[in-house]
Amino acid sequence: MSAPHPEPLPPQDNPASALLQVRTEVAKAVVGQDATVTGLLIALLAGGHVLLEGVPGVAKTLLVRALSTALSLDTKRVQFTPDLMPGDVTGSLVYDAHTSDFTFREGPVFTNILLADEINRTPPKTQASLLEAMEEHQVSVDGVSRKLPAPFMVAATQNPVEYEGTYPLPEAQLDRFLLKLTMDLPARDEEIEVIRRHSLGFDPQDLHAAGVRPVAGAHHLAQAREAVGQVGVTAEVLAYVVDIARATRDAPSFQLGVSPRGATALLKCARAYAWLCGRSFVTPDDVKALALPTLRHRVALRPEAEMDGVAVDHILLSILATVPVPR
Repeated sequence: MSAPHPEPLPPQDNPASALLQVRTEVAKAVVGQDATVTGLLIALLAGGHVLLEGVPGVAKTLLVRALSTALSLDTKRVQFTPDLMPGDVTGSLVYDAHTSDFTFREGPVFTNILLADEINRTPPKTQASLLEAMEEHQVSVDGVSRKLPAPFMVAATQNPVEYEGTYPLPEAQLDRFLLKLTMDLPARDEEIEVIRRHSLGFDPQDLHAAGVRPVAGAHHLAQAREAVGQVGVTAEVLAYVVDIARATRDAPSFQLGVSPRGATALLKCARAYAWLCGRSFVTPDDVKALALPTLRHRVALRPEAEMDGVAVDHILLSILATVPVPR
């Protein structure tokens, strides 16, 4: 006999309280990934997309499923493979024998959160099919544009260690992702908790049995986005964001620095983070907190730096340590 589904919590009137409760609900299924959950919420608040990088088995898929359950959002998963066609993602025209006409059959991209699993395993043509959806929140098939549901976010995963048979994302497509979040292996205590839960019968396919309940919805996100747009930014903080972006272009180890789009993305993320922290203004610490996940995929190392084993995050941290912080 299956366990009864937990009742949803009473809806919160305050969008900030509702979204903070989401992190508590996700933690019932996923251990030790609070920073990643916060990053996904920031992307939803800023209307962006997320690239999740981590070795197999760190609960990337489970995390996205738990998040969409807590937010009462629809989610679909696509396993990207070398033979996946663009129409398998966006949808295609199908002949209807009853009407003797072609009708459009929606692809999995018509959802709120699309989990694009191992996106670097599919050819560039199929990767590019997501570009219009990510940028315009619509897809065009046979000359007709079709709007995607709102909110819409792509959470794409890739394996950082296995590159055989992969198609690395070009810089133009990487730049479409608002954040690149790295999911590390859990600490010892966290891993013990993971194993303990499984020993007690935890089933990753049954989030209801794990107690994950819907605590927020699309209307909370819409209200929160409006509130984020009201978060204040001083001229000094604006200049700080620009100075960080410009410093990446002058860094000797980078052959490609952050573009103005990247600087804009950093500001959007900092505003969303400030709002989540309960503030009505952005501080330099908010900018610092989001600099690595916002910028790490928007820069490119020089070949000699790669050969020397230089890490992108290390260079970005050194830039943050040298750019003057406004007082």
